[in-house]
Amino acid sequence: MQNDLYDENGDDHLLTWVPRLRRYARALVGNREDADDLVQDTLERALAKSALWRGVSDMRAWLFGMMHNLHVDGVRRPKLHTVILDDDTPEVPVAATQGESLAVMDLQAALEKLPVEQREIILLIALEDMSYAEVAATLGIPIGSVMSRLSRGRERLRSLMEGQPDPVRLKVVK
Repeated sequence: MQNDLYDENGDDHLLTWVPRLRRYARALVGNREDADDLVQDTLERALAKSALWRGVSDMRAWLFGMMHNLHVDGVRRPKLHTVILDDDTPEVPVAATQGESLAVMDLQAALEKLPVEQREIILLIALEDMSYAEVAATLGIPIGSVMSRLSRGRERLRSLMEGQPDPVRLKVVK
């Protein structure tokens, strides 16, 4: 039997998507430990449903949709706090200038202030390079909702990065 976990020639196998799942999870939840837990939960669920793989036409959308659902479930559930007693995993040093690292920190802080619905869509489109249709299929929402949430999210993100507390909205008067 062929190994369904990994195939170097195809992108429809589980392990091919692990780096992208980790990147999206890290951007979504904001820290490495929670992101690793989310990826692990996603892979665990995908393995439990391996009988469905042959019927999956887009493994990326299927995995990201599964991760989205797990994340939403986790947000709704009260979180238990854990204490890491011994973390021997070394951090990989990244050379960056102070200005760049501050800009990244500002962007991360601004992303965290966005509503989850807007943040997810911005991350899937900007970070994962998904099309509007792929995001709509992944999250199970209409494409119009993807476009409007993306527009509102970008507007809000732009205003937060410029230091404005709320985007300026024009009032409609009849």
